[in-house]
Amino acid sequence: MSESIDGFFDQYGGRYVAEVLSRPLNELESAFRQAMKDQSFLDELATIRRDYIGRETPLYFAKTATELLGGAQIYIKLEGLANTGAHKINNAIGQCLLAKRMGKTRIIAETGAGQHGVATAAACAKLGLECIVYMGEVDVRRQQPNVAAMELYGAKVHAVTSGSRTLKDAVNEAMRDWASHFDTTHYVLGSALGPSPFPDIVRTFQSVIGEEVKKQCAERGIDIGAMVACVGGGSNAIGFFSPFIDQKEPRLIGAEAGGIGPDIGQNASRMTGNASRQGIVQGYKSRFLIDEDGQSLPTRSISAGLDYMGIGPQLAALGSSGRIEFTAIRDKDALEAVSFFAKNEGILFALESAHAGAAAIKLAKEIQKDKAIIINMSGRGDKDVFITSPVFRPAEWIQFLHAEIERLESQKDIHDAKSMEAQ
Repeated sequence: MSESIDGFFDQYGGRYVAEVLSRPLNELESAFRQAMKDQSFLDELATIRRDYIGRETPLYFAKTATELLGGAQIYIKLEGLANTGAHKINNAIGQCLLAKRMGKTRIIAETGAGQHGVATAAACAKLGLECIVYMGEVDVRRQQPNVAAMELYGAKVHAVTSGSRTLKDAVNEAMRDWASHFDTTHYVLGSALGPSPFPDIVRTFQSVIGEEVKKQCAERGIDIGAMVACVGGGSNAIGFFSPFIDQKEPRLIGAEAGGIGPDIGQNASRMTGNASRQGIVQGYKSRFLIDEDGQSLPTRSISAGLDYMGIGPQLAALGSSGRIEFTAIRDKDALEAVSFFAKNEGILFALESAHAGAAAIKLAKEIQKDKAIIINMSGRGDKDVFITSPVFRPAEWIQFLHAEIERLESQKDIHDAKSMEAQ
């Protein structure tokens, strides 16, 4: 099940959209299929991956973590070292390059944790495209460093104030924009979900991660026992797992957001627990946290990138078939994983990626010592300083914020005084 059949992965996927979106989706699918057969397009993409993204990213042996955990060998795929700090740039560059080939001049995107927004804004800056990013108001507040980065790249960030004001609502707003402007605009959807052909497109551009892992392990004689990735919508996971899906081994493990508990509104677990149900939302069929009327249920996660109510259709199908095992990781365990890998390996995981790190820590002793667990560190934790600092060093963080407010107010007073003198 490495590709969809007529847009479906078993019972999941499809294209359930208003008539107005049928034309741009058909146009996109045709352009994508042609581009994937065009060697000049593939060569240009390969050059950008090498010279701009910084591929291939390292596969790092975590020696100290391996010794401390006392089980399988721990390896980390360092996608956080890719330009813009996360795996999202792989898909953003691919889709923006495709959009330019299609003659589009305007790019829109949705973002949750902000990494996809940053990646898309950077890709647009490189390729000379206008960029508009939709981001839930809640996420704008908790991911200000990424908002600042998007704006530095020249993107316009729209804070979405409808609904839960998170990723789900950002997707809705981006879809509305695309329906009104598709002649000039391409929607760079950031995860492997949405109406067909987006799941295939995103997986294809992200599969470079898994292809590199397969090559790196073969070159170094690494015997993979398990591969672990965090799963929100699922772009990093499906790209990481992609070359291994049709094999019986290794074990593929997806780490969902367990939040603070098992009850509705306390987590964002779609494939674990019993709160999710099959439905059609935002143009595709999958597993969603929705009620009997199809209305979205509240979600919660310390990581903005994992609190989406749905999951990509291919991941849902692979979970249903048993090829991918899913586990729910609580916020506290993700935070502990951030600390563990930072202090013992000098690697700062993003909160999303730390869910995979936490799952690997729990899994280590289940896997033989001569086999490896590969963790996809999908992003760096720099962006999470406003979330992690109040947890790890609350007193110092409060002192810092008070000092910053005083400094900014002082600067404002000086500026106001100079303005009055000039008048």
